[in-house]
Amino acid sequence: MVTPRVGSDFPGALFQLCSSNTQRARLGFVAHSPSFYPQDLNFFTATSSLQYFPTVIETGRNCMDLYPTFLAVMWCAGLCLSQAPAAFAGIIYLVVRQKYFVGYLGQTSQSTPGYLFGKRILSFLFLMCIVGILNYLLTRYFGSNYKEYVDLFTNAASALLLIP
Repeated sequence: MVTPRVGSDFPGALFQLCSSNTQRARLGFVAHSPSFYPQDLNFFTATSSLQYFPTVIETGRNCMDLYPTFLAVMWCAGLCLSQAPAAFAGIIYLVVRQKYFVGYLGQTSQSTPGYLFGKRILSFLFLMCIVGILNYLLTRYFGSNYKEYVDLFTNAASALLLIP
């Protein structure tokens, strides 16, 4: 057994103590790793509260994968170009993710329209970011500002996001 000494490497010794105890505990007990999908499907159909648990976990994980990208792109689009279309696209994106979530609880094919619509909104926000950065670079280095034209276009295009 490793005993931690007070000295220069106290955190390292404490880590060795904890890891050696964990390894000994794993050898002493047979521990199975938890799985999201159970082997016995009758368990989930018998209890209605646990019926959708695996799909809720999977959908939550899918939503968390795209959420940082959504926040970064929406922030960049609002900062570099225009706040109103970026905020409108953000609200629509959140509604679409809710539709994706509810569709995923049914059949998997019901979640496809929400997924594709969310991708379209993310691509619109990404395009707003690129145009905003290009407009900033044109203004900075060449002195030509196209912000009014681009604002008019993004305000009109954000209304087109509502078309499925």
